[in-house]
Amino acid sequence: MFATSPTPDGRASRRPPRRLVALVAAGITAIVMTGCAGASEAGPAPAPMVAHPESAEATLTKEDVDAWLDGLLPAYLNETRIAGASVSVVADGELLTARGYGYSDVEAGTPVDPEETLFRIASISKVFTATAVMRLVEEGELDLDTDVDEYLDFEVERSFDQDLTLRHLLSHTGGFEERIANAMLSEGEEVDLREVVMNDPPEQVYEPGTTPAYSNYGIALAGYIVENVAGVPFEEYVEENVLAPAGMDSSTARQPLPEDLASRLSQAYDTADGPPVERFETVSDAPAGSLTSSATDMAEFMRVYMEDAEGADLLEPETIALMGEPALDEESLGGVAGGGQMGLGFFLEERNGHRIISHGGDTDVFHSEMQIYLEQNAGIFITLNSSGNTGLASHSLRLAVAEGFADRYFPGEQADGGQIEPTAVEHAAMLEGNYRPSRSVHSNFVSLLYALDEAQIVATEDGTIVLTSPETGRPTEYMEVEPWVWREIDGHRTLAADVVDGEVRAIGTTAFTFLPADEDTPGTVVLSVLAGSVLILLITVLSWPIGTLVRLRLSRPKRDKTGRWARVLTRAAVVLSLLALAGWAFTLSMALSFQPVSFGTLRVFQVVQALGLLGVLSAAMVVFDDIRRKQGLERCVGSVLVLAALMGLGWIATMHGMVTGSVTF
Repeated sequence: MFATSPTPDGRASRRPPRRLVALVAAGITAIVMTGCAGASEAGPAPAPMVAHPESAEATLTKEDVDAWLDGLLPAYLNETRIAGASVSVVADGELLTARGYGYSDVEAGTPVDPEETLFRIASISKVFTATAVMRLVEEGELDLDTDVDEYLDFEVERSFDQDLTLRHLLSHTGGFEERIANAMLSEGEEVDLREVVMNDPPEQVYEPGTTPAYSNYGIALAGYIVENVAGVPFEEYVEENVLAPAGMDSSTARQPLPEDLASRLSQAYDTADGPPVERFETVSDAPAGSLTSSATDMAEFMRVYMEDAEGADLLEPETIALMGEPALDEESLGGVAGGGQMGLGFFLEERNGHRIISHGGDTDVFHSEMQIYLEQNAGIFITLNSSGNTGLASHSLRLAVAEGFADRYFPGEQADGGQIEPTAVEHAAMLEGNYRPSRSVHSNFVSLLYALDEAQIVATEDGTIVLTSPETGRPTEYMEVEPWVWREIDGHRTLAADVVDGEVRAIGTTAFTFLPADEDTPGTVVLSVLAGSVLILLITVLSWPIGTLVRLRLSRPKRDKTGRWARVLTRAAVVLSLLALAGWAFTLSMALSFQPVSFGTLRVFQVVQALGLLGVLSAAMVVFDDIRRKQGLERCVGSVLVLAALMGLGWIATMHGMVTGSVTF
């Protein structure tokens, strides 16, 4: 469901930056809870990409597609330990082929059937929500550019006076911060969509229409507008007005699945050689990720967006054309409009000179990708029931299929921009620096993790730029093909910069934006202060029993009672600070594993963190007393380091809402 985090190419994992956040959270938890740091790991290596044949255009026939898929997918599933996959391909507005690979139930040996086996399609559900909105637009019930409060039975909390419209919501420019916790509901818990969008919404941190920032909440709000205006539950409206007209009789927006479909849902796995994941993933922001479908049903949906597809008359041609065009222009987005953009619910891409509308989606274990070639009346859908044995296995497989399909059947000419722009060297130098994702958290403790999620742009001597994201760690080189527009070298992805009065305001691609990082507190400084403070406090805690043992063994006298209470309070502050930090990290790890989170518990952590921060006063008294009483260099240095560590954690905690402010994340 959680479509892509802001990676350099705008096409990598469509979910929050979970790899970075999870690694940091797990690292903090391990350090604090064990008191020692083990050998570090860079994380799992990406699954190997399958080379695309550099040959003449192949013929898009069932025989050729079947042979290509059969030669690609079985070996890849085996290598990456993904249990099962299902693929459908549409050509000339009709189903060309549908293939199943691997198993929907490994233990039972049940093979994937592309017609019968159902998969959760996660964030591809957003396109169905957009389609539902556009049905009501066609009927005159909704208008894309009217403030959403006109269609709601409550007022949306906002930080800006400008109208918030359905156009903004469907193009991820509503301006909302990210929300992570309780993305999946507990077993047996039902979605109350009005409750989800009305109570404690994410903060609006950008002016609507100005800053692409992928938002599950924004799409959920659009879905509730459909429900409120239509007067029926969202899932009922989608089934009756989108799925049924499209001929998708094996698909549903209901959670959990109706009885007649439940038995057809594929088991889900982390890896094929592990146990199945037993829980049903009930998405709380249902319109953003609740759909379940089969490969053949998804072929029927792709046909809706193709010319002359017999029976596919869900939307008017004018509406389909509108959804496949940029939703906003330069007047709204500034220079960012020159790069990859969002349509209404769709990512807009160009590959080998061909226009594509697309969307991907990920739950914790299901992973899918859909790409529709508007002018060729063709499309491909792939879905997986496992994450695989490396962090990027499922993503690499999806791209191997999607990009391989493009290069094999629609090779065309890759627009490389020709000669580099004369302004390239100057503009590249202006872009050089660190950037943070617009899809981030601002109002609570999770902002700390996003503060560490910096991308880096380096300018080369020849005027190209190299963009590296912590999400992938892979540098990607771009060349300027128009003033302030860059295209990936040997690739198809584009970036565009919005420059105001000589200052880079943003760099954008599709639904994601890179914003200049705070030069006063770069992520490297925050990380250094955090790691250094934690290390000092852990060594301090370990020194207490060790010091006691040494004193007893050498028969040294106890310290006198002068300043004892300051030392006791400082020790308590050290312990409380570490416990609070462990609590934050553990809670974040639970949220990223889609486990329920108690916000009341987080208030307790805030109190504990505040008590730890108060220890700065007692630690300062200890330093003063040790220096005044000439307790020796070793003891004085130790007490100064403890004071510095408590101040460092206090600075971080104060900046990132770990003492006061919202705990809803």
